[in-house]
Amino acid sequence: MKKLIVLIFALYSFTLFAQKNNIKKPEYVIIANNEIISKDKLGELGQQGLIKKMNKGVTEEERNKLAEKFGDKIGDREFIIKIDLLSEKEKAERDTKIATNKKVTSEVKDIDGGLKLIINDIASEFTVEMINGKKNSLSDLKGKVVLLNFWATWCAPCLMEFTEFPEKILEPFKDEDFILMAISIGENRERVKKKMERMKKYGVDFNVGIDPKKEIWDKYATGAIPKSFLIDQNGIIKYISIGNADGNVDNLAKEIKILLTK
Repeated sequence: MKKLIVLIFALYSFTLFAQKNNIKKPEYVIIANNEIISKDKLGELGQQGLIKKMNKGVTEEERNKLAEKFGDKIGDREFIIKIDLLSEKEKAERDTKIATNKKVTSEVKDIDGGLKLIINDIASEFTVEMINGKKNSLSDLKGKVVLLNFWATWCAPCLMEFTEFPEKILEPFKDEDFILMAISIGENRERVKKKMERMKKYGVDFNVGIDPKKEIWDKYATGAIPKSFLIDQNGIIKYISIGNADGNVDNLAKEIKILLTK
């Protein structure tokens, strides 16, 4: 009987493990000239200087039009990257301008830092309302390491970053003096709550805050998101992450671990 119980428990644990590791992770769908292209092709277009504009995410109306052509291949609209390419005339004009000015400018790279607070600054105090109705104040979290993350429901890089948080940050530090404070900027509770419900299918299931008037955001930064501020046990900013390039979440996890071992 004891062996049977152990076997049942082992099978149950294996099933949970399999379910956890079978969670579908989102991938970007890249569309240029009304066709789905690969990341390699996107790189080629960039090297050739043919990219005019890059939009991460499309409207519901655009998504529905794309769904008529591509069906399920486009997935969720939050993870669509739409590329506008230069016409031959536009490319010629740009090349002439570059040659004349003798400098290369990038039309697609976001170089905006947009920081109001920097490393070693004291983190600005705030109180945020979470979507579950609870209110959290930064001053109440003294003694804990806080990862303050600013995001929005329309921001594809933010949502991609979210899919890495459970495995790389929340699970490893669940028993530590650590808290993730992800705050949506410029959006109401209903919109944010709806998005977080949809994100559960990607393994994203944690509480988030709302900053509808951007009052908290305006204390810390401007410009592009996601932006993350890692705050130590004494309320001092020790690390800042901008954007969601490959390895960003790994670097955040590394810095969190360093602060927790001090």
